Parts: sequence; structure tokens; C-alpha cells
Amino acid sequence: MALLRMRNTQGSNNAEIEKKIKRGNALRQSSGWRASRGSVALLLLALCVCVAAVYLYLASLDSEITETLVSQRELVTPNPRVFPVQCSDDYENYKRYPGCTPQKCGRAVTDSVVTREEAQVLQRLAERGLALAGSEGGASILDLHSGALSMGKQFVNIYRYFGDQIGDVFTQEDFQLYRDVRGRIQAVIAETFGLDPALLFLTKPTFFSRINSTDAKTQHDEYWHPHIDKVTYGSFDYTSLLYLSDYGSDFTGGRFIFMDQTGNRTVEPRAGRVSFFTSGTENLHRVEKVSWGTRYAITVSFTCDPAHAISDPALP
Repeated sequence: MALLRMRNTQGSNNAEIEKKIKRGNALRQSSGWRASRGSVALLLLALCVCVAAVYLYLASLDSEITETLVSQRELVTPNPRVFPVQCSDDYENYKRYPGCTPQKCGRAVTDSVVTREEAQVLQRLAERGLALAGSEGGASILDLHSGALSMGKQFVNIYRYFGDQIGDVFTQEDFQLYRDVRGRIQAVIAETFGLDPALLFLTKPTFFSRINSTDAKTQHDEYWHPHIDKVTYGSFDYTSLLYLSDYGSDFTGGRFIFMDQTGNRTVEPRAGRVSFFTSGTENLHRVEKVSWGTRYAITVSFTCDPAHAISDPALP
């Protein structure tokens, strides 16, 4: 009888132990699930923070852009897309030239003047020339007219500095294409603004630019400041830019921004695209900082004053 009571007691104890084991396992599983849920929640929170940070960064790039006049994806052909603006008083401070001095002002974009293939040839020309030197900062300049080339924190004359080696870098065909493209740009500006093309003259500075995301080292590298071409250079009456690379694939940032009183407006670069505008205060502008890649373009400038005219470049 005592033995039976002992067995019953042991059985009861075993059953109690099993209950405790099961309860412990259940508690551990529950604790593990809560820990797992906590980890998942933390991961989701971290992901949300990362997404929000990326969104805010991208939004900051566009925070000052209120309107895209022409996107990189668009093809503006056969006629230029023209955006009229009211002329400023800047031109009243200079001698007026009938048939040339702006009477109607604005900005325009065309993809019909220069082909993408021609833009690629001109980009390779720029790459060869700028490979000779280049600035230490974000912007490098090559002026085939004067021979000015960025070299570190200064400029050198490539025709004097490199002498006979220039013939190994550039060809007569390069310079002929450059002259042809300049003539076409001059013609479309004259037609768009109702000018006599014979009264419109190429002026300086007219140059290739290469811009990347490296930090500026001198004031010459700080390309992003707002400015007015007529105020900065005096001789400018019409400014044009020929883009040699594509926004979004060759580089990001680097959009051209018109800064209007009613909001900023941008033109997205596209290889072969020509953007042109009257050079007064009506077209206050800047270039957005390049954040990735390399942006190539040519600035081609025109004046109504024959005293400020320059000739097309030619190999020495």
C-alpha cells in the first residue's frame, strides 16, 4: 500500500514536471517570437528611415525647380520651342544696333541643329583637349579661340604651351565641324529672334566646359553661382549652350536653371541639344551642381557690337 502511494506521488511529480517543461517551452517560444517581432520592427523602421532620407535628398535636388521647360527625354524638332520673356533695361545701357539688339526677349530650345553623332565628335575633341591639363576643381575650360586651357589653379595657352604637339591632338576636320556648328547656332538664333544674321557676331568667351562632382579649388571652378551674362561680360547679347552629354545617364545634377521671379525653370541637357536666350537680366541663371558623372557642353556667345567680334578658331 505504501509502495502504491509512492508510485502515485512519483507519477504526480512527473506530471507536474512535464507541465512545467511544457510551460517553459511555451514561454521561450513566445519570448523568441516577441524578440523576432522586435527585430523585424526595427528593420522596418530602419528601412523607412533610409527611404525617407533618400526621398528628402532627391527632393532637395529639385527643391528649387518649379518647372521643367524641356526634359532630357523629349525631342524638340523640327522647330525650336520658344519661351518669350519681357526684355530688361540692360540693353539701354549700351549702344543699340538696329537689326540685332534684342527687341523681343526669351529663351528657346532645339534638338534639330546638331546631331547626336556630331555632339559625340565634339565631346571627343573636348576630351582630348582637356586631357592635356584640366583644373583641380569641378570645372575645366577649353577655349579654342584664345587657346586658354585650365591647368591646376590657372590657365595656359595650349597653342604656345604645347606647340607642335597640338597637331597630334586636334585635326582640321575637328575645327571645320566646330565652325559649321557655330554657324548653324548663329542662324537659328537669328531666325528665332528675327535678326539679320550678318549683324550677329561671335564673341568671347566661347568655350568647352567639363564639369564633374569634385570640389571647387578656385573661384573659376565655382560655376553654380547665379549670374547675368550681359552684366558679367558686357559684350553678350545672345547666349547659347550646346550640350554634348546626357542628363540622367552621363551625369546627374548639372541642369541649367533660369531664375525667374515667379519660380525657377530648368532645361535638362541632352547630347546635341542647343539652348539659347537673350543675355540680359530677364534671363538670370545658374547651373546646378553636378552630383555624379561628367557634364560636357559648349558655350557659344554672340554680340551685336562688331568691335567685340572674334574669329572662328583655326589650327596654328
